[in-house]
Formats: sequence, structure tokens, C-alpha cells
Amino acid sequence: MTTPSSTHLVLIPSYNTGDQVYATVRAARARWAPVWVVVDGSTDGTAEGLQALAATDPGLRVWVLPKNCGKGAAVLHGLQLAQAEGFTHALAMDSDGQHPADLIPAFMQASMARSETMVLGRPVFDASAPLLRVRGRRVSNWWTNLETLGAGVADSLYGFRVYPVAALAAVMARQPWMRRFDFDTEAVVRLAWRGVKPVNLDAPVKYLRADEGGVSHFRYVRDNILLTWMHTRLMVEFVLRLPVLA
Repeated sequence: MTTPSSTHLVLIPSYNTGDQVYATVRAARARWAPVWVVVDGSTDGTAEGLQALAATDPGLRVWVLPKNCGKGAAVLHGLQLAQAEGFTHALAMDSDGQHPADLIPAFMQASMARSETMVLGRPVFDASAPLLRVRGRRVSNWWTNLETLGAGVADSLYGFRVYPVAALAAVMARQPWMRRFDFDTEAVVRLAWRGVKPVNLDAPVKYLRADEGGVSHFRYVRDNILLTWMHTRLMVEFVLRLPVLA
């Protein structure tokens, strides 16, 4: 049985990923405690299944939001609860099986060694990765590198990360964005602006096929419009902040 940490927890936002969420949660629990899941208004019955798992596992806690509010909103809900209970860091990972649960201990150890940083996954793609997604993220990474004046963020979109809870909660409390697909990128930019330095660690990413239980809520047009609007906002603020950042 994994000894529960009093400072670092695993935080998994989940929305309609079907049975895959159970495999993700079990894999995370095998390597860390505590693990918290925030069910973001799922309608696939997994909220009840996760609550049943938590009833028999003291290392697992589950919260259910009444409606879908977006990944960032679910993460923020977890961050606020974590902060209230004295946790200092949260490793965020997706519930759809893309992120490597076996690397949770290594990422947590890196965070404990340098608690002032954010530990970011640097994705290692295999043949399952859609080429459009791989190429598209290069655009976001280019903008992020500019907006942070080369702070060292290796990848702006990969959501397998350890965040300092207080810093990220404070960033999100001060503005209304970062609640949906724009969360991952804007989080690292704004944390970098606050002086939180990135530590990048390689981590494989797996895109599961439908017959393997893979589920994707990415919508190419909708989410790229959201990212474009996000980078537009960040660039305007970047220009205003430039004297301070420089």
C-alpha cells in the first residue's frame, strides 16, 4: 500500500471517458496516494462507479460537479479543495489513458526536490499520435516561447504536470479564462510570468484507438479558435508586461 503524501496529490479531471477512467484511476492509485478525481458533469455513469471505488479505498476521493464546466474549471475545483486541506502541489493528469501513470513517482520526486518549480511533461509521441495534432502544437509552443521570453517551457499543451497549488489557484482566481481547453497553455504562461520556473521531463503520450477505449473531446475548429483567442489575449498582456518581464 502506497504511503499517503501530505503535500503532493494526483488530481484527475474527468468527463465522459467511459470505462477508461477506471483503468486510469487504478493505475494512478497503484503508484500514489492520495488520488483525487473531479468528475466534470459526466453523463456516462462513471461518477457513480468512481464513488463506489472511493468507498472502498481511503486513498481515493471523488467529487462530482453538477454540470460540465471544462477541464480548467474541474482542476480549479480540485486545487481549491487541496489548498484548504494543506496540500502544496498537485499532479494533474487526464482520465483518458493518454498519460503515463508509471511516471507519477518520478514527477513527484522532481517536484519535491525543487518545490518552487512546475514540473512539466515533455511529450514523446509514438505512431498513434495524429500528425495534425503533433504539428498543430508546434504553433502553440512557438507563441508560448515568445510570451514567456524563452522561459524554458518545452511543451505548452501536454497536461501531465505537477503544479504548485497556491500559485496556480491565485492565477486562476484573478481572471475568468483557463476554464476549458485553454487551461494547459495559459497555466504555464501565467505561472512563468509569476516567476515559477519549469522543469521538463520526458513522458510518453498514447492516443488510444476507439476499439481500445480511446475517447477524445478535442474539436479541431472550436478548440483552435479558443487557442487563438487565448494567445491573442496573452500577447496583448505580454506587450503591457514586457518592461517587467524583460
